[in-house]
Formats: sequence, structure tokens, C-alpha cells
Amino acid sequence: MTNPVQTVMTHSVPREERQAAIETLTEANRTTDLAVLVRADGLPGGLRRQAVDGLLSCGAGDLLEELANDRSVPPELRKKAQR
Repeated sequence: MTNPVQTVMTHSVPREERQAAIETLTEANRTTDLAVLVRADGLPGGLRRQAVDGLLSCGAGDLLEELANDRSVPPELRKKAQR
């Protein structure tokens, strides 16, 4: 079985599979992996937003606060992390 993070990061994988992999990470409460995806520069914005939503669902307050203050994260995602 492929690691869900690898699935999300692989550009040749269909978008639906990548979204399902993020959902798997969310359901498994793998908040560190979700935060890595939010910070992943080459990842499409929609997948990065889904990773933020996953962190919100997991109640990962400390990681969300880190992301909200991380200037390397795009402003839209930082704002979303502040919710």
C-alpha cells in the first residue's frame, strides 16, 4: 500500500485519489502529515486547503497556530488556519 502522503505528492495520481488520501490522513488524525502538505510548495492550492480543513477537523490547534504564523505559507492558507 502506498503511503497517503506520497499519493498526495505524486502529480501523476488523479486528483480524486489525492483527495481521498488527504481524507485518509484526516481520519487517521495524522496531523503532522497534514501540516507537511499545507507547507508543500508544489501542491495545488485546493489540496493544501483540504489539508487545512483536515487539521481543523482534527482540532490540531497548535499546528494550525504554527501555520497561521508561518510566512512561508500563502496568506490565504494562513488566514484559513486562524479559524
